[in-house]
Amino acid sequence: MAKPSDVRVTAAEVFFIPVTFRMPLRFGAQTVNSATSARVRVQLTDRDGNHAIGWGETPLAVQWGWPSDASYESRHNAMRRLCVDIAESFIGFPLAGHPIEITHDFRHHALGQIAAGISDPAEFPSGIPELASLICLSCFDLAMHDAFGILRDMDVYRTYTSEFMNRDLADLFESSAPAGVSERIKSFRGRYPADYLNGSVSEKLKAWHLVGGLDPLETEDLIGSEPRDGHPVLLADWIAQDGLECLKIKLRGDDFEWDCRRVERVGRIGLEHGVKHFCADFNCTVQDTGYVHAALDRIARDQPAVFDRVLYIEQPFPYDLAANPIEVRSIAARKRLFLDESAHDWTSVEAGRLLGWNGVALKTCKTLSGALLSLVWARSHGMDLMVQDLTNSMLAAIPHALLAAHAQTIMGVETNAMQFHPEASAPEAVVHPGLYRRRGGCIDLSTLSGPGFGMRVEEIGRKLPKSATAVGGFQTAGKPSASRSKATKGAP
Repeated sequence: MAKPSDVRVTAAEVFFIPVTFRMPLRFGAQTVNSATSARVRVQLTDRDGNHAIGWGETPLAVQWGWPSDASYESRHNAMRRLCVDIAESFIGFPLAGHPIEITHDFRHHALGQIAAGISDPAEFPSGIPELASLICLSCFDLAMHDAFGILRDMDVYRTYTSEFMNRDLADLFESSAPAGVSERIKSFRGRYPADYLNGSVSEKLKAWHLVGGLDPLETEDLIGSEPRDGHPVLLADWIAQDGLECLKIKLRGDDFEWDCRRVERVGRIGLEHGVKHFCADFNCTVQDTGYVHAALDRIARDQPAVFDRVLYIEQPFPYDLAANPIEVRSIAARKRLFLDESAHDWTSVEAGRLLGWNGVALKTCKTLSGALLSLVWARSHGMDLMVQDLTNSMLAAIPHALLAAHAQTIMGVETNAMQFHPEASAPEAVVHPGLYRRRGGCIDLSTLSGPGFGMRVEEIGRKLPKSATAVGGFQTAGKPSASRSKATKGAP
């Protein structure tokens, strides 16, 4: 049954913000030196004609979301075009409802067709991957969540309930369910995402520092081209400045000796400076479980203190679980094993669970709506949760941190934009300093306040580039509502 709070998208605008990395980020076989962040503003209008503007942002992580032999520029341009086409398609999308419902239906009934329409078969024989398409959709999804909270004049996390959603979790799961889960879906009847979220949200979260594959660890690694911008370069300096206790180590997955030496060196430096937790991230390059077991054996033998502090292992094996159905229970019995790139949605989480994965790394870049459904499925099946970064800077950092705060992760949140492009977030850091720097090993969310995501966009002195597209009509006035004074804010 329709609700008075139901909304539809009536205007959308897309901005592309270029970001240059101060140092290259190497993960797996990929190296990143720059990125484009897609910032979106969306206007929602409810059944009474009230409207509100919300903001969303996601880095278009081409190398991560679309690994391919095709040129970076061709993939990058295709993702930019997809963002523009999504904006135009949202205006004509017929569904009204809660943002979770709109994104769910748009993803399953429109996104693939839109992506196929801009994918040249000669250039991209396999089309735009689902993960890359979700990245492009995610900034619109985030903007809708923000606008919906603003329109209702409340924290958007308070809207994931029967008061504002037309469909319960069983309805949402049934519409995209794989075979064999129908009986379990019945248990979600009458339940909503808010039932699975942390009721007591901390304003501080432990911060995970990313040790990239090209990061210099000690003086002997310096090559002379490192930046001299006042920010640390060497690992020990980062640990000392930020009070870090958690290190995520990027590995290659196809060079066993290099991986073992990397863990040995990072582990030694970490232990010398008080680090308490490590994560090993192979970034989908490992082809068999024996590689991971051998690496764990080496660490346990040579560095037992480091082995004891390895909190989890992240995505050693290829993205596509259907094409690579690797049984992983033997690894998960030794250390928590987290899906990341494979966990596109809750159905992927279920496929991974059947193979023995016992954790899920959530990311807002796969849409917050999808992340919430994955969270529910994982938590209800006894799987652990983390929230992982996509080098989220500027506005992208805010819903990323909020998801971690509400998700009850096993240990804080990964946050690394301050390592690779700290100055990109300078305007946002004026308003939210604790989100864009780490102190005492934590980030601080206490400045987030107000409806939606509490981003306080109207206070941020960000000068945006010319928009790539603007569709629909943004309004500065609408029918009176209790949230009118806040709902019309947010335009640059």
